[in-house]
Amino acid sequence: MGEVEKKKIIIDTDPGIDDAMAIFVALGSPEVEVIALTTIFGNVYTSLATKNALHLLEVAERTDIPVVEGSHMTIMKATKLRIADFVHGKDGLGNQNFPQPKGKCIEQLAPEFLVEQAKLHPGNITIVALGPLTNIALAIQLDPEFSKNIGQIVLLGGAFSVNGNVNPAAEANIFGDPEAADIVFTSGADILAVGINVTHQVVFTDNDRKKLEESEGKLAKYLCKILGLYFSYHREAYHTKGVYLHDPTALLAAINPSLLTYTEGVVRVQTTGITRGMTLFDNTLKKYGEITEWTDKPKVKVAVTVDSPAIVEIVLDRLINS
Repeated sequence: MGEVEKKKIIIDTDPGIDDAMAIFVALGSPEVEVIALTTIFGNVYTSLATKNALHLLEVAERTDIPVVEGSHMTIMKATKLRIADFVHGKDGLGNQNFPQPKGKCIEQLAPEFLVEQAKLHPGNITIVALGPLTNIALAIQLDPEFSKNIGQIVLLGGAFSVNGNVNPAAEANIFGDPEAADIVFTSGADILAVGINVTHQVVFTDNDRKKLEESEGKLAKYLCKILGLYFSYHREAYHTKGVYLHDPTALLAAINPSLLTYTEGVVRVQTTGITRGMTLFDNTLKKYGEITEWTDKPKVKVAVTVDSPAIVEIVLDRLINS
């Protein structure tokens, strides 16, 4: 039997404590080949996201994987960004102030890199988008063929039929650049959206954290250093004794889609007013009379349920055996 071809993934990321977890899980997953990390603002500003991505690859001894810096502003050129450093720490990694990474990002910009990789491997690259969707929207604008060339975009974003986590209407990644998100959702690419309606069901408990602490896994031990702040944020914000595994859940949806169930329909993003960043889902069952902004838009997949115990188990397994 020939070896099964690994799924090629590019992780578009704003590291971030749960991004670090997702990246380490990806590196420990024999089913995937991580082609690159592209960086974006969100948990931290883009330049710090790049620094953190380089640092995490050094920790994991995978400096063979390139880091490609992404946009420093939204698609509408806004530079006033929402940065979630109160969740992840000023340094994005639990205020540990790790030393500067030795490596450098490559000279290319993330949107150009995404376009080039999609052309090189048409239909064979999955982008796992763990932050705002600016880089991907810019790639769509750069190349009209990008939506066809890219295999799949699995994105962490949206709050479908639940309150958001930035405000009652909006989830953080979509709120970070709503115009970019709307471009991506209506691009016609093969899209799978994993929203907080699903990721809030995946809780990593104190007990799970103890398993990491007691293990010999190198990356498990590293994560124990940075998880403290994330746990205390969740205690204050959600009165919960665990943390939500947003990014690892989206990553594992890309690796093994059968861990979740999905529905299909059209998604649009509100870009103005009090509900800016809200994701609206049309199940397309009703034929509306008028021609509107919803008419003839391509369908996407939206996650509805998740096998939480399986996700937590895989995350623990890949980190403990790192």
